[in-house]
Formats: sequence, structure tokens, C-alpha cells
Amino acid sequence: MKIAVAGGTGTVGRLVVERAREVGHDVAVLSRAAGVDLRDRAAVERTLAGADALIDVASVGTTSAATATEFFSAASRALLHAAALTGVEHAVLLSIVGIDRNPNGYYAGKVLQERLFKESAVPWSILRATQFHEFAGQVASQARLGPVQLAPRARAQPVAAAAVAARLVDLAVAGPQGRVPDLAGPREERLDRMIRAWIRRDGSRRLVVPVSIPGAQMRGMREGLALPGPGATIAGPSFDEWLDSQR
Repeated sequence: MKIAVAGGTGTVGRLVVERAREVGHDVAVLSRAAGVDLRDRAAVERTLAGADALIDVASVGTTSAATATEFFSAASRALLHAAALTGVEHAVLLSIVGIDRNPNGYYAGKVLQERLFKESAVPWSILRATQFHEFAGQVASQARLGPVQLAPRARAQPVAAAAVAARLVDLAVAGPQGRVPDLAGPREERLDRMIRAWIRRDGSRRLVVPVSIPGAQMRGMREGLALPGPGATIAGPSFDEWLDSQR
């Protein structure tokens, strides 16, 4: 089976590529790093030629609703148009738990992206996952003030990116299923505790200060709007188990 992976050089994308190859599939990678701009319809069409399934894990680094909406609109339309033209039988989209209930500029783009997949002529599956374990490090890197490490308060139920990658490959092979159960890690965590554990892993002793970040999105995370609902699929390892494995 040939699987095309949009965003195949990112945090989860490279794991999707590795997993697909491990279990014997042919893989085509679509990303700028691989020489394919997802908004270039001709390049996308060439890369999708012969693919049986498409897994879309592409992302854009922004908190702007306008930027996220423009990117996901252009990229998803190009991907789905090319998939229909080239006979791709199944398009799988990775999305995020809580995008339709927790205000966030980036999430506005993901909501649009989900709608485009649902309206596409290509049979589809959509998997929403919680934040990855790497989320703690990403937030920590953006929240340093000199020697002080700010640690935003929030509730999360993080999942290993490798578990998400394995689920996406399984879905691609299984065929179209529409919206499938959410995927989450085994335990609810406090983001400020995760950040403290993350920076202590490397022996850092800088001061960690928990803070409540203003704004609708972070307030929503403190209220649990990014947590999975009943019926979610749970996959390990836990954050602490995963962090231990990174040493």
C-alpha cells in the first residue's frame, strides 16, 4: 500500500512516516522540507500519484485565526483536489480535541480544515488527539523570562506522538470511518507540573513560577475544555514514563 503523508517531516509526521515504513508500506512525503509546498496543486498532484491513502498531519506555527485559516484552506483544498484527481481512496486527518469548544486562533483553521474534509469527494476519517507530551517543552521554551521559567496553569491529558502516529497508520489501512473516537493519554496532568518536570530532566534549577495566562484559550484549558470526553481511546505511555524514556 502506498501512503502519502502531508507534513511528514514534523513532530508527528516523521513518526507516521517511520511507522508506515516499519509495517511495510510505501511512503510519499509532502512538506516544504521534502520539496513540496502543500499549496502548490501541481506539486501535490505529482506526489500523490499512485497513493492509496493520504494522512494529513501538516501544521502551521501561528496563533492568528486569519493565518491559520488561510493556510489550512489553501493546503487542504490542494490536497483534497489532488487526492480526488489521482484516485486516492482514503484521506485521514489528524485534528485536536476541543477545537470546537475552546477559542483559539489556530483552532479556527482546524475547524475549517475538518469541514473541508467532511465535504470532500474523497472518503475520509478524522482523528482528534490531545496535546502531545512534547507540548510541555514547547510551552516552556516560549515562557522564559531570563532566569525565571513561567509555567502556565492548564489541564491536559497528553498522549505520546508515537501512539498517535501508529493510530493514524492503522486508520489509513482500515478504510474510511468518518469521525473516530478521540485519542488521549492515560492520565490527566497539570501543565505547570509537566513543565517543571521537563526542565528538571536536564538538571536545570531555575525558578519555576506557575501562572494563569489571560485569554479565552488558556482559561478554557484551565476549565478542562482540552480534555477528552467519554468514549475516547486511551494510549500510553504516561507523561512521566515518556519523559523517563527521553533521558
